[in-house]
Amino acid sequence: MKYFPFVCAVLFASSLLATANEDANTVVLDETGVKNLRIETVVAEESDFEESVFALGRIESLPNKAAAVSSRIPGRIVDLTVSPGDKISAGQTVAKVESRQPGDPPPTIELKAPISGLVMSSDARLGDPVEPDKALLEIIDLGEVQAIAQVPEHQAAKLKPGTKAHIKVSALPEGNFEGELLRFGNSADRESGTIDAIFKLANTTGAMRPGMRAEFSIVVSKRENVISVPRAALQGDAINRFVYVKHFDLPNAFIKTPVQIGQMNDRMVEITSGLLPADDVVTRGAYSLSFAGGGSVSLKEALDAAHGHEHNADGSELTAEQKKAKDAAKGDGGHDHEHGEEEHGSGNATLWKIISGVLALMLVVSAFVNRKGNPNREEAV
Repeated sequence: MKYFPFVCAVLFASSLLATANEDANTVVLDETGVKNLRIETVVAEESDFEESVFALGRIESLPNKAAAVSSRIPGRIVDLTVSPGDKISAGQTVAKVESRQPGDPPPTIELKAPISGLVMSSDARLGDPVEPDKALLEIIDLGEVQAIAQVPEHQAAKLKPGTKAHIKVSALPEGNFEGELLRFGNSADRESGTIDAIFKLANTTGAMRPGMRAEFSIVVSKRENVISVPRAALQGDAINRFVYVKHFDLPNAFIKTPVQIGQMNDRMVEITSGLLPADDVVTRGAYSLSFAGGGSVSLKEALDAAHGHEHNADGSELTAEQKKAKDAAKGDGGHDHEHGEEEHGSGNATLWKIISGVLALMLVVSAFVNRKGNPNREEAV
């Protein structure tokens, strides 16, 4: 029991320091500031977290989805209705070939597309001679494509057919695509130490074309009930990581919250400490908030507006004595304005004076307790 006063003083001082720290880390904006920063938030929640392997690669067509157009007879091209880049349907007439057999006019045949798809290349012009062993057009069905990832050899053992991957195509930044591992390449690249992992993915819009560069986040495992947030929410350096959490009470207010992180993937970061489920975390605009300083509205003004009564400059509630002092000062006209400016400017200094007083009291109490516990100390001296 002799340490009880000491413990109480420590807890009180810690509470004051925590309040001061939260006030210093709170950014309060007005509605215009929120709109200018284009702030967006997401709710932190427990969900499945994917551990992934990153790789680079490219988009290619499926080998069994390509076809050529050729003539069964020799002759010359008298009509050509398609060009590279055209989308055509199976059975559509793409060219006419005039036979070399005599006749007036000579007999002609129509060349039709064997599959639906995109005309990738053409080696034909009007009047060109045609031979049966020469392909005139190449058609590729791009409804499905394959994405080939160059996976480091030591990571390949973690993958098996059916493994999923999130694939981002550099030329198509509007979204990610989902792929499924079909197989590995026949051999590894000795220079790069990688092996091709071939994924199949849908290309319903036809926007993906062979040769496009791609980034792969290949899912190797999942963990349940993990709190995670988008990577855009995470700020700071490797030593001091933090996010901005929307204030539960004040509108347009955001608290800088230190966090400890776990693993990252291409989209999310695991939060091991610092956040609770249902915290509203800033994603878009989080980086700009780091430079917003104290914001465009003071914490005192925001609390006054939210609660309908006046607060101290540090955001704390007014004590009964402070309320009496302010009421008395209001009867002194201009003196009240001057006093208000002084109090606003010295709010933090006052708080530190209180903390210093508490610490001094702790020392006195500690000395008194030690002396009381050793009544023969002076005699021993």
